[in-house]
Amino acid sequence: MTETTKQLPAPIAKEQPSRPKVWPVWVISIIALISVAVLALWNWQQWNSQQATLQTLNNLQQNTSQLESLYGSSGNQQSQRLQSLEDKLSSQRELIATQQRQIDHNARELLEAGNRTRTDWLLAEAEYLLRIANQRLMIEKDIRGALSALEAADEVLTESDDIGVYPVRQQLAREILTLKGISSVDRTGLYLTLEAAIDSVHQLTDQALISEQAPGFLSSSQAEDNPEAGGEPGMLVKAWQKFKSTLMQVVVVRRLDESVKPLLSPDQSAYARLNMQLMLEEAEMAVLRGNQPLYERSLAKAKAAVSDWYDASNPRVSALSNTLEELSTRNVAPDLPDISKSLDLLKQRLAGRLNKGDEKDQADNGGDDS
Repeated sequence: MTETTKQLPAPIAKEQPSRPKVWPVWVISIIALISVAVLALWNWQQWNSQQATLQTLNNLQQNTSQLESLYGSSGNQQSQRLQSLEDKLSSQRELIATQQRQIDHNARELLEAGNRTRTDWLLAEAEYLLRIANQRLMIEKDIRGALSALEAADEVLTESDDIGVYPVRQQLAREILTLKGISSVDRTGLYLTLEAAIDSVHQLTDQALISEQAPGFLSSSQAEDNPEAGGEPGMLVKAWQKFKSTLMQVVVVRRLDESVKPLLSPDQSAYARLNMQLMLEEAEMAVLRGNQPLYERSLAKAKAAVSDWYDASNPRVSALSNTLEELSTRNVAPDLPDISKSLDLLKQRLAGRLNKGDEKDQADNGGDDS
């Protein structure tokens, strides 16, 4: 056994495998990390520069827009100023043209005035008076003023030596006669009368109210003033009257066949006075405007208020009622005639005289030129 072992060859020592080298991998990894870091840093710098560039572009755009708006507003202001200057220039031109036309018109008027005769001036004055008459009658409804103006115009036409005004005077005579046949309305007098009625309404006191004359009411003074006929004189009469006044304070007898008017409080009395004042002021407005229906309606309401709320036996109330009754018979809007025909005829006559004068001037100029 031992020999066998000794005859075996000597054992060969096994070679250990070599360990792989890893440092190149670390080098590559470190280089890759450094490259990534550098690339990230470069990208970050590029991004910052891009943002700065964008911000600069935005600022430039804002500045550009501000400059455009500034220059645009300045241009608009300049155009507006130019337009206003052009408008002022055109208005000045129109004013100059108007003044030139007015100067030409005044020159023609002066030239024509120098050629006018006394008859022309009289006819112009008559035309003015007829215009005044129509204005007084149609607008102011003043019959007296219109009649005076017509008569004055007729007197002026009487002084003229123009026989062509005969139709005008004929029509004037008709119009004057028509106006004389109309009853004139004294609006001032009616207005002042209504003002006096309003003052009378303010002077009415609560003693004038209808409550003092309510049915069944009898004061002690009235009982003393109306003693029974045939009563005993002296103390017996006084005692009887005292007994009657005491009994009437306890027992009140009212007739059912008579309408009982309600008692008015002080506030209602003030309301009644204010209401009548408004009615009378409405009548004043109707007088000034010549509105007959409104005038009659206002006075009717005022008379009804006085009759319903106040005692007719009171002197002030009686005077107010009589005044309102007299005023209600007045006519504040009479039918007005047309007095414009005479004015139209006079205008035609003036136009005829003017045309004749122009023809005469043309004939004279033609003779001079020949």
